[in-house]
Amino acid sequence: MSGEQSDRPRHAGRSGDPRGRSQGRRGSSQGERGQSSSGTPQSRGAQQRGPQRTGPQRTVQPARRVAYDVLRAVTESDAYANLILPSAIAEARLNPQDAALATELAYGTLRRRGTYDAIISSAADRPAEEIDPAVLDALRLATHQLLATRVASHAAVNESVNLVAEVQGRGASSFANAVLRRISRETPGEWEQRIEASARSDDERLALRSAHPVWVIRALRRALAAEGRADELDDLLHADNASPEVTLVALPGLAEPGEPRRPYAPTAYGSPGGDPHRVISESGGTVRVQDEGSQLVALALAGATPIAEGERWLDLCAGPGGKTALLASIARGHEVTLEANEVVPARARLVRNALKAVPGDVVVHEEDGRSFGASHSGVFDRILVDAPCTGLGALRRRPEARWRKSPADVAELVPLQVELLSSALDALAPGGIVAYATCSPHLAETTGVVQEVLRGRSDITELDARAVIAGVSEAPIDLGRDGSGRVQLWPHRHGTDAMFLALLQRSATEPSGANAEEGD
Repeated sequence: MSGEQSDRPRHAGRSGDPRGRSQGRRGSSQGERGQSSSGTPQSRGAQQRGPQRTGPQRTVQPARRVAYDVLRAVTESDAYANLILPSAIAEARLNPQDAALATELAYGTLRRRGTYDAIISSAADRPAEEIDPAVLDALRLATHQLLATRVASHAAVNESVNLVAEVQGRGASSFANAVLRRISRETPGEWEQRIEASARSDDERLALRSAHPVWVIRALRRALAAEGRADELDDLLHADNASPEVTLVALPGLAEPGEPRRPYAPTAYGSPGGDPHRVISESGGTVRVQDEGSQLVALALAGATPIAEGERWLDLCAGPGGKTALLASIARGHEVTLEANEVVPARARLVRNALKAVPGDVVVHEEDGRSFGASHSGVFDRILVDAPCTGLGALRRRPEARWRKSPADVAELVPLQVELLSSALDALAPGGIVAYATCSPHLAETTGVVQEVLRGRSDITELDARAVIAGVSEAPIDLGRDGSGRVQLWPHRHGTDAMFLALLQRSATEPSGANAEEGD
């Protein structure tokens, strides 16, 4: 329900065009999704497996092959790199060193795509969007190697040219070779100066330097400025482009956190190194990967007030189930009943799977969260609303998201977020608490939603979420002040995703006409 839009490059025309140019008409319609670079329809599953090899087979190092195929799946199928990369590495049977290289190449290229496209456009003497998508992905991959890694220039160029020859033919490979030779002749600093010289504003210049769209930069600046910390913008953008550490959660009562411990959530610790899936498998699912910010949100809901035996809890937007499992493990230690809701059946199955490691039964509903409150009015004591959002707070882990989203996504998501939060408040029992959370710092998705919902309610009081987070945290935590009790976590300040949290409590005694002003 995210309303996500794709900004994928235009589909290609003839294979082997000597300049790597797309011959398809520009401004292709949504109906052209699912076509190969030659215009032949493909199934979605075929796209996920990567591009079709059309030219002679050339020698390409396995890690580069995996990274390239991930880029193609992201471009052609709107795939998520963090979901498909592990299986691609396993299928290719990469050793740990090659797996690390494939991860760096794929994630690094996706993070800095906007910057690399500007460089490629300059070197190719035409806009990147006019280059065949399969060729463009190879050029992006090579540009990352040339300008941001220690990979030898000849290896980056030769293997990327081989990739282009394989998928698009010799003519396109000659074009790719010329572009990459041009890029390799200048240093990263020289290219930075060149592309920034073309910027029309300071924000556009910062966008090229930091590889963030201008609209995202402005949204992040406004969110920091609300705390009086706009001067932290450069640190935040830098943190967005750094590879995040893997954080694990030990479900309380079922597992103990290992070392190194994370500073804030008592359930969180860093991956000891190597493949975290081994630790997860050995734990039987009582240890799993989860950002510390997500853990703090769930812990805050449980710790907002003393838990009474017999309480009834709900995770309203539960998929894929990580926070649900953490809440379930807390609930079982307090004789509390937890229920979950996820409207998408496939994601509801993920929730049920996430709960398998936690003893006891959790009912998983598959209802529209916007109407859930009307059908379950006044029955839950604690509700988590981890609302669908733009995900601008998780750009470290989902590097392609910054290029997929647009301000139009915010406009589409905010009404949904308002409806979900309103529905959750309707489902609260007197005295009950809702935790409204988003993995986005965009003010329209955070403070704006809370203010819009509170404007129509006289039965709701906002709690001091800052005090609650400070109370559940193992160490002092530096939380900004915006005049409210809401919490905004930050990658550069806390080492977490940019999670937002507000805690709202329903009055113990319902005032007369409390919901009279409720609308849509």
